[in-house]
Amino acid sequence: MAKVSIITVNYNQPVVTTELLASIKKNPFKDLEVIVVDNASVEDPTRLFKSVYPEAIVIRSNENLGFAGGNNLGIKASTGEYLLFINNDTELTEGAIETLLALFQQVSNLGVVSPKLYYCLPDQKVPVIQYAGSTEVHPLTGRNKTIGIFEEEKGQYNTPQITAYAHGAAMMIPRYVVEKVGMMPEDFFLYYEELDWCAQIKRAGYKIYVEPRAVIYHKESVSVGKLSLLKTYYINRNRILFMRRNKSDVTFFLFSLFLWMISVPKNIVIYLFKGEMQHLKVYLKAVWWNYGAEQKKIDTSLVPS
Repeated sequence: MAKVSIITVNYNQPVVTTELLASIKKNPFKDLEVIVVDNASVEDPTRLFKSVYPEAIVIRSNENLGFAGGNNLGIKASTGEYLLFINNDTELTEGAIETLLALFQQVSNLGVVSPKLYYCLPDQKVPVIQYAGSTEVHPLTGRNKTIGIFEEEKGQYNTPQITAYAHGAAMMIPRYVVEKVGMMPEDFFLYYEELDWCAQIKRAGYKIYVEPRAVIYHKESVSVGKLSLLKTYYINRNRILFMRRNKSDVTFFLFSLFLWMISVPKNIVIYLFKGEMQHLKVYLKAVWWNYGAEQKKIDTSLVPS
């Protein structure tokens, strides 16, 4: 069976990352290379990671390169025929790697595959789905929907199928696809980079699949927080950036009309009503980044030091 390189990025979450490494250690798949990229955490976690998974390759970056930049460091250091990108706040389940690999032998021109994701919730008796596929990004709103999200597992998504986008928390891609398409786009820093990458991969003639028979648990929002300013900024900035990079001029013009006439006024009212003035300021800064003179520069003012 092919060699697989697991790549994950750590940023000031050493305990969470060790839990991931422990779940990988228990996995029976043998031809495995594990690469942890530390994105300039305050404390060097190398010794801790090695104590849990001695064979792990730990790469320390001198600066926070973001999700894509960190993963790209891992790509450069990897030697596997297949690359499995998983968030550090996930837990691998038995058979997931083998099931994902098998799909590449079954589906022609398969470029990326994601497993089904379950939320990692305390005391859950029935698994709760986070991801079982996704829809295309809407040409007016720049948003898409995640299939199965918050649904209890009832066996309703058990068949591998084409999906619009893989999920950045867990996705497997062959090395030859990366060599043809290029590495993760680093302009995004955080959020939407996997959607942009999938759009590039589809344009290159490959398919995107979800394989629900492979499962990974995900502790969502451990690293940035559900209501952080960081999330408010990048998820809004990058939604527009994705549309700029992947839609026609006509579609982006119509999207911009919808944005300025409906989305921006609506969000201003919501933030004012909630009294979230910092989030409003960050939101407007995110929108203007795409239309102002500084749009081509990556704004790092919100990146944690």
